[in-house]
Amino acid sequence: MKQHPINRREALAGLAVAATAVACQSSPGGANAAPSTSANAHAKEPPMSVNAKTPVAAIDRVEPLGFPWKTADPFLFCAYHLDDYPAGDANMAPKASLAGRNMGADFSRKDGWSMYHGSEAPGFPRHPHRGFETITVARRGLIDHSDSLGAAARFGRGDAQWITAGKGIVHAEMFPLLNGDAPNPTELFQVWLNLPQSNKFADPHFTMLWGEDMPRHVIGPAGKSTTVVTIAGTYAGKAPPAPPPDSYASRTGSDVAVWTIDLEPGARFELPAVPAGVDRSLYFYRGDTARVGTDVFAVDRRLILKPEVPVMLEGIGAKAELFLLQGRPIGEPVAQHGPFVMNTRSEIVDAFNDYQRTGFGGWPWPRPDPVHARQGRFARHADGTVETREG
Repeated sequence: MKQHPINRREALAGLAVAATAVACQSSPGGANAAPSTSANAHAKEPPMSVNAKTPVAAIDRVEPLGFPWKTADPFLFCAYHLDDYPAGDANMAPKASLAGRNMGADFSRKDGWSMYHGSEAPGFPRHPHRGFETITVARRGLIDHSDSLGAAARFGRGDAQWITAGKGIVHAEMFPLLNGDAPNPTELFQVWLNLPQSNKFADPHFTMLWGEDMPRHVIGPAGKSTTVVTIAGTYAGKAPPAPPPDSYASRTGSDVAVWTIDLEPGARFELPAVPAGVDRSLYFYRGDTARVGTDVFAVDRRLILKPEVPVMLEGIGAKAELFLLQGRPIGEPVAQHGPFVMNTRSEIVDAFNDYQRTGFGGWPWPRPDPVHARQGRFARHADGTVETREG
């Protein structure tokens, strides 16, 4: 099945019709940074493991993470962002010089952080989506969301936001630097999950998944424990809050799972088997080495697992942090260009024409990069319902 690759800068430019943006990266290394040593050293033929002596029954194949992270149907894209932002000023913008940055498209990682498409606060000003879903998992820091439905939110510190773009939505994702006298580290994943053809034109829907409501499993003794947080997918009989109603993850049998898995040194955790036919990728993105199955792997690896085989994970050396994406393939043709993911190229043309004509409902905010007032975490939904959380 031929796929037309997504690129994140094009997808998130948020300019005019979003058709003229250029390619970018999605790793913490930045657009101009060299790949990490472990990933670059084995770019042509990555080893199966550090001590590969026997076949690994639970693992189908292994590859370097690369830039961006590769995904498999039903997922389209996975971006990992880690920025060590400085203290913020009165406007929640960096209290630091912006000289030497390519403003409007800054992926430089200069001083350990990027402005991305932000001109004052860092982040991604208004940009459209159609035909798929975004799942944004904010591990650290805060994100200010605003969209064409009139919904708004400030989330982070373990929260996740799930948007079904469906027939079309425009949103902005800005990173407010609330702390004025200390750094504002920000860490997040953004995952693109495809929609089946029957849901490509569903009404757009914005859902907040608060960190306090997500199942958090701590397995093993103190000092050697594993922490598993489930954003999607049931573990140990506990299900996270429901995804949007028209999400592919809401379909029975989709087997969609999005988990973070943190292993302390010496911690062991068995990833349970799932039905055959499910695609399963385990991203080892931070740490030193980890045992997966019978072999030990260096960091910066994507491990494609055999779904029907349970696999034992073990942290070795430094704390090992892994990210799991799992789902049953949709198995439909994929045509994608920038912020639009459809089934045919003609539908992509229609998407650009529709956006130019309608703006997917318009933009109710006074500027393309809104940052909310100084307050804690909240969500104001399109129907006017407001949720607030501490912190």
